[in-house]
This record gives sequence, C-alpha cells and structure tokens, in this order.
Amino acid sequence: MKSSEIRQAFFDYFIANGHQFVESSPLIPGNDPTLLFTNAGMVQFKETFLGLEPRAYTRAVSAQRCVRAGGKHNDLENVGYTARHHTFFEMLGNFSFGDYFKREAIRFAWEFLTEVLHLPTEKLWVTVYEHDDEAADIWLKEMKVSAERFSRCGEKDNFWSMGDTGPCGPCTEIFYDHGPEIAGGPPGSPDADGDRYIEIWNLVFMQYNRDKEGKLHPLPQPSVDTGMGLERIAAVVQGVHNNYDIDSFQLLIRSILEMTSGIDPEHPSLRVIADHIRACAFLIADGVSPSNEGRGYVLRRIIRRAVRHGNKLNLPSPFFNKLVEPLGNVMGDAYPELLEARLQIERILLQEENQFSRTLEQGLRLLQEQIQALKSDSIPGEVVFKLYDTYGFPLDLTQDIAREQNLQVDIDGFNQCMQQQRELSQSASQFSADYSSTCQIEESSHFHGYSMESMSSPITVLLMDNKRVNVLASGEKGAIILEHTPFYAESGGQVGDKGQIITDHGVFQVENTQRVGQAIVHYGEVLEGEMKLGQTANAQIDADRRAAIRLNHTATHLLHAALKQIIGSHVQQKGSLVDAERARFDFSHFEALSQEQLQALERLVNEQIRENEEVLTQVMSLEEAKKSGAVALFGEKYSDEVRVLSVGDFSMELCGGTHAGRTGDIGLFKIVAEYGIASGVRRIEMVTGAHALDWVNQQLGLLDDIAGKLKTSPGTANEKLSQLMADYKQQEKELSRMQAKLAAKSGGDLQKEMQIIADAAVLVKQLEGADNQAMRTTLDQLKSTNERAIIVLYTIDSGKINVIAGITKSLVGQAPSAASLVKLLCGKGGGREDMAQGGGPCPDDLDSRLAELAMLLQDWGKSRVTDRNP
Repeated sequence: MKSSEIRQAFFDYFIANGHQFVESSPLIPGNDPTLLFTNAGMVQFKETFLGLEPRAYTRAVSAQRCVRAGGKHNDLENVGYTARHHTFFEMLGNFSFGDYFKREAIRFAWEFLTEVLHLPTEKLWVTVYEHDDEAADIWLKEMKVSAERFSRCGEKDNFWSMGDTGPCGPCTEIFYDHGPEIAGGPPGSPDADGDRYIEIWNLVFMQYNRDKEGKLHPLPQPSVDTGMGLERIAAVVQGVHNNYDIDSFQLLIRSILEMTSGIDPEHPSLRVIADHIRACAFLIADGVSPSNEGRGYVLRRIIRRAVRHGNKLNLPSPFFNKLVEPLGNVMGDAYPELLEARLQIERILLQEENQFSRTLEQGLRLLQEQIQALKSDSIPGEVVFKLYDTYGFPLDLTQDIAREQNLQVDIDGFNQCMQQQRELSQSASQFSADYSSTCQIEESSHFHGYSMESMSSPITVLLMDNKRVNVLASGEKGAIILEHTPFYAESGGQVGDKGQIITDHGVFQVENTQRVGQAIVHYGEVLEGEMKLGQTANAQIDADRRAAIRLNHTATHLLHAALKQIIGSHVQQKGSLVDAERARFDFSHFEALSQEQLQALERLVNEQIRENEEVLTQVMSLEEAKKSGAVALFGEKYSDEVRVLSVGDFSMELCGGTHAGRTGDIGLFKIVAEYGIASGVRRIEMVTGAHALDWVNQQLGLLDDIAGKLKTSPGTANEKLSQLMADYKQQEKELSRMQAKLAAKSGGDLQKEMQIIADAAVLVKQLEGADNQAMRTTLDQLKSTNERAIIVLYTIDSGKINVIAGITKSLVGQAPSAASLVKLLCGKGGGREDMAQGGGPCPDDLDSRLAELAMLLQDWGKSRVTDRNP
C-alpha cells in the first residue's frame, strides 16, 4: 500500500465506525501560545478535551501535519542520520470526547492493524501502564494478545499528562517487531532502545485530573487521544526498516538524484533535503515567513540546513525550490493548500537559497581554516558566533558540520557572545499586556454585539491581579466578565471594543476586550464608585469607535479581493490589524507594488464603495462555506459553524468581525503606505471614511505649503521642483570642476612644502575649507607627482576633524601604513596600506599627536638611512 492509501484506509475505517473526519489544523497552533508548532494530533482538540469548546460530534478522526523543530520538541539535529527522525510528519489519530473508552479504542486499533493493514499478530507487541489492570485484561483476555508479547511499563513510558496539573491518564502502546536480525530488546527491557521493536501507535486514556498536590481525581467524561505516525506505519506495511525508504520519500529522493550524477543513493544528505522540503513547504503554506526570530527563524534554519546539504552533494544552485513540484505530486491531493501556495513557496525558497548561497562558501572556508588550526576537539564559541553573525550560519548548522568531523562546539562560549551582543543593542520591541495570562476561567459569555451596542447583564466574575475578587473599588484596575455583552473581543485582526460598564454604584472604563476560553473579558479601571460581583450592569460600547472599526474591517475585505484581481490569485492574507483610526493588511507577494498598481487597487475598492453594495452575513457549516467558495485564511482556527461575509459577487470570506451595513458607508478608501515586512510578505496601510478625508486634506495642505515655499502654485510645484533639482545638479558639477582645479593648484603649491625624509617626500598639512573630495583629489595629485611619498592631510570644521593619508606603492611594506597614520592623528579610521581616511571629534591633544606623528616619521627616516648604509 502507498502512504496515501494507508491514510485513506485509516479515514475510511474510522468513519465507518462513527467518527467525524476533521481536517488537519495549521502548523501554527491557534489555541496554545506555549507551542511553537503543532506537534501532535490532539493539539486542535485541546479545548474540547478540557471541556471549554463543545463540538457537534463526540468521535473524530484526522491526519495532522506536525513539525518538531525548535523549542522543547526538536528533532532537527537527528534528521538524516537516523531511520525515524523528521522535522515534518503526519500523525494519524482517532479521538473520543466522553464517548467510547478503553475497550473500543483498543478494539479499533487492533482491528485496523490486523484486519485492514493485515499485520501478523505475532509481529506486534503491546505495553500498558503497570497499574492499568483494566487495559491489561482487555488486551490479554478479550483481544487474546499473547502474554509473551505483552509487558507492563512504568509512568515514564506509559502515563501521559498535559502538564504538571490537569487531564492525564495511562496509555497503551503498540510496537512492531522487525525481527531478530535487528538489534534491540522488547519494550520495558534493558535493551529496549534498540531498533528491533518500533512503537507504531499510542493510545492515551484521559481519565484523571491531577491537582496541585499531585493527587489524581477521576474525570466525569473520560476521553481517548491516539496517535500513529504515518511514516512509521508506512515503513512497516511496505516492508522497509527506514522511514526514508517509503514511497513518498523515495519519490523526493529520486527527484534530488536527477539533479546531478555520481551521488551515493544512501548519502544522508539526500534524506535531510527530502525531509526539510516537506517541513519548509508546509510551514510557508501555513503562513510562516523566514525571519530572524520565532517561527520564522526556525524555518530559516531548516532552509539553510537543506542548502548546506545540497552544497555537500554539489547540487546545482538553486535547487531547493525545484522540489516543491514533486512534493505537490506526492502530497497535494491530501493537502490542496500545498498546491494553492506552490508559487509562493517556490519564490520564498529561491530567495532564501540565493541569499544564503552568497555567504555559505565564505563561511565554510572560514570554518575549515579554524578547524585546521584547532589545538583541541572543540570549535571556539567566538568562531561559531562569527559564523552566525556574519555568515548567517545557525548554531545547529555549525554543530551539524562539527559532528561530521567528530568535533564539539563551545556552546557556552557562543552563548556568551550572544549575550554580549544583546547587551550592546537596545531592543526596539515593546510588548503589550499579556491578556492570555488571565487565571483559569470556566464561565462563558454570550456575545450580542452584532445587533446591540448596549445591554444589561449580571456581573459573573471580577478579577484583579489575575485573581478572583468580590469587589473592585474606585481607581483599581481589573477585569469584568458578564453573562451577556455587546463588547467584541479582539479576534481576526479586529481590536477589542472600548466603552463603559455602569451599575447603580459605579462606573468601569473598558480599555480592552479579550476572549479567554469561552468568556469575554473586559479589562479596565473603576472610574468612580465600586463594582460588585453579582450586580446587574449596563454595558455600553464606544459606538463611534466601533463604527469606524466596522468601516475599516469591511475595507480590508474589499482590498483582499482587489489584490487577488489586480496582483494575482497567489495573494494570500498573512495578517491584519483593524483599528478605528486606520487598518493594515499583510499579504503574500514578492516585490513592491508600483504606483500604477496601488492606484488600480484604490480605484477598484472605491468603485465597490460607490456601488453601495449590501454587506451580507450568513451562518453556515464550515464545509458549506468552503464549498460556496468563501475564502478561509491560512492559520486561522474556525469552529464547525462559521459566519460568511459577502459583498455582491466581489468578495466572500469567513469572518467573525463587525462590518459596515453597505459598502457606501465607507465613503472613501485611501492607501497611505505599502512596504515589505518579511521575506515574501508585503503590508498595506489604509484609512477610510472621515480619517481618509482628513489624510487627503493633510496631504493637500502639505502640497500648498511646499508650493508656497517654491513661490508657485500646487499645479506647477512638481515642474518647479524638477527645474530646481536640475539647476542644483548642474551647480554641483560646476563646483566639483572648480574644486578639482583648485586641488590641482593646491597640489602644485603643496609640492613646494614637502620635506625630504630619507629618500621620501613627506607632507603633513591642514587644508582650510576643503571637503573630503578635494582632499582626496589633492592626495592623488601629490602621489602621482612623487615616486616615493608619505602624505597626511586633514581639515578641522565645527570641532570635528577629517583625515586622509596615503603612501606611494613603492613604500608599501616599508613605511608606516596609511591606516596607522590616520589612527594616530584622529583615534579611528580604516583603509588600505596605501590609502586610509577617518574622522570624528577633534582630539584635545591634537598638537601632541601632530608632534608624535612628526617624530614617528623622523624615526622612520633615520632607520631607513641606517638600513641602507650599514
């Protein structure tokens, strides 16, 4: 069976057994800020397991795309060198949310393996938690598993927990025995780390809740979470011991081998590249862009590791982006988003490879030089840091190279260099309050803000300093949760509402609104009186602010549709911010938009505004929405039931935000900025309505001001400015000609001031009123008229000194270098042996420095005479 057939057989079996098929969630977790990437099938169901997100079904089946690279779960350094480590893999899973439990879960797993995949029972080994007698009895007595192929293991191997506290429970694991010809003992034995017995399926039984004291309490609705790696089970079914020998990997490896000749088909670099193209392509498709921080840096590290291994194989550069097409052939049917984003993926990979290739060779040369000069088996931390800082080598890439040559890396030294760099640089980023850190909240809120701007509701929770309280007094900052609220919680790029919550005894100013679990949390401060738990309050949003936000949000939808029409269908939304004053929209594209494209976007959006189309909202199932052609955003988490916002035939998107009633309400749309924010990601900033009119008037006022200073009208200001610029350039040319003429004359005059030291003409001279170009011209003039000369020229202006020095080529290696002469006079500078320049604040001890310079040149002259007349 092919990998794709195994995946489909898994779906078919569990759907036939009452499970709801659920698509893979994106690699960027939408519900867990502690996770860098989605790394297991249960991640998208976490809120459901915790009872915070009810679903319309109690049984589910999925194939979850996962990445383990960076953070706690990091397999990167082992990829390519072992049979089963991957940065990207697919996790097949079936789940029960308070429905079936151990008996059915075990039966499903055993039936699928033995009756659907036809694995021989004598090849399977089962483990259970040492105290889980119930699971043991099901396996041994009901499933008739041989006691000789069964073992009990401790908590380390067979007990799962979500964290130090919370849901947890025992698990049972199924292993495949690859045979006695492969080293390794059965699970639970001293030799269990060998490769003979390979875990293929883990069934977790969530039946307890662990409290802070470590005590276990039975859960009211026990659940099941299972996971089986597709690559591992495919290797078993296809009769190979190495995951990289399965069909999906072999097609990629063959594509790499076709790029050049003479490569050993077992070379580990082939496996590295085949693995990494999967991770990189899916990360980019899910909205990650290469950068120097967070998820983007992990992606960049993986790309650069792949490029380095391509370099090892002497693959013609660029090569990495060419693997996107064969990857699409292998996995595009299961993951159509891979095909939709193909152009974007290829262009980002091409850009990243070209960028890194420019420094890769230099960095490798430096590293080899350092390795050859080593007096120990460890590469110094400062060398590793230089490779990182100057040549773009991630730490793990250098470690990779070191391991190939049986060397260690001084990680402590590298970290010290990193820390020193951090201390020298000031961080430009400021972080807003972390609203996600609010204490565990089980209450829920009902949102009525689509149709209401104010309403009454009881106060169900009061919070201060992340703790529940009964009263918030005047001047105290905290948070309020209401049973019903018109306040929109920040989501989908739209900021949270502001406003007031008023009771008979106090007024609470809401500064931000966020969603925590199923609750809508209003953050702010008590302006007067006090707020008490249980009181009835009147919640009033800032209606004018909300109205401006609605206009901007609808405008982003119109812009998104316009971008797809004018720039291309490859455009995908990568992010947005919708506020009252303005909005910004991030999208995938590789180059700056031209003025013509920006104007075309504005025209098209404003046409839709003038059409005054009704903005319609429909609630439907996610499946129906996708079938209708509604645009779903990569990386966004959607519930089973979604809101679809449409503007005529022009735009249709899934969106839970608040919007204008008709496009005409927007009034005016104006783009105020367009720029790049990451590799392959552009940003447009825009204003609408009254804010757009204010911006236009501000620009017109600025134009009037410029025209006034040019003593012309706004209509002819550009022509007048162009003429002034042309005149200025002509005057610059004339000035340069005159300075060159003056410098030539000065050179002739200064020739008379040169003194002979030994056999060289020497001059140290301050030039009055000369700029850098004039000094350079004078220096060249003097060097050209003297076969052997040492020249130092300087100017002083407004407390600053500029120095230029030169020696003729005949004295290079014999006289003091030009750079040393500049440094002596002004303290800093740089250049070559024969020419250097520098500048800065004029030293207080300039006279003594000039005297020291004169003494240096005299001493050099004496030594030169002595050397010539021994």
